[in-house]
Amino acid sequence: MKLELKKTNIHEPLNSSQVSELIQMALSDHVTFDDIYNQFGLKESDIKKIMRRNLKFASYRTWRKRVSAFSKRREFYK
Repeated sequence: MKLELKKTNIHEPLNSSQVSELIQMALSDHVTFDDIYNQFGLKESDIKKIMRRNLKFASYRTWRKRVSAFSKRREFYK
């Protein structure tokens, strides 16, 4: 899955469509935090803050568990 990368200015606030795209990317198991950084210029901690603000608490907690488990498994991938 190849995504078109368009880096936004780090100092510009994200509009609602960009936030929606970021959330969709973050929820995907096929997109890494590095991919999101390359497109939006946001660090992992910034992504977590955006996700925490825009998801329900239980949804955020479930996402964090999945991301944490997936990142541990990713170390063993080719």
